Amino acid sequence: MKKAMRLLGLFLTMIFVVTTISSCSRDDDPTNNDFFAGTYKGTISYHDSDNDINSNDGSVFVTKIASGTKYNFAFSNGIPDLNGVEFNQQGDHTLIMVGSTATSYIRIDNNELKILYIKDGKTWTANCTR
Repeated sequence: MKKAMRLLGLFLTMIFVVTTISSCSRDDDPTNNDFFAGTYKGTISYHDSDNDINSNDGSVFVTKIASGTKYNFAFSNGIPDLNGVEFNQQGDHTLIMVGSTATSYIRIDNNELKILYIKDGKTWTANCTR
């Protein structure tokens, strides 16, 4: 009977741990964590003189790097990554790219990622959710 109770306790503990880990990942806020990694899915695109890539079911994997204010954006569908982009916090849960203008910005929070980034004749866009 003791062995059965231990197995039941272990099983319930494992269910609790798995549920806790899987439920927290979507609630992670990129502004409040020292480390952040999350995947945003939606419409992405990239344009330059040689490429024109568009996808309605693309993804962007976002990671906060060691500096604490810089982020990397790894795109799916063969789109080049954006690395080392610096951000400032705006409000409680939103990050805005340093140097944002009307024609170039990145906005990220725990639920949404919006990108219009133009540099050296290359354009990245994303309208994604998590």
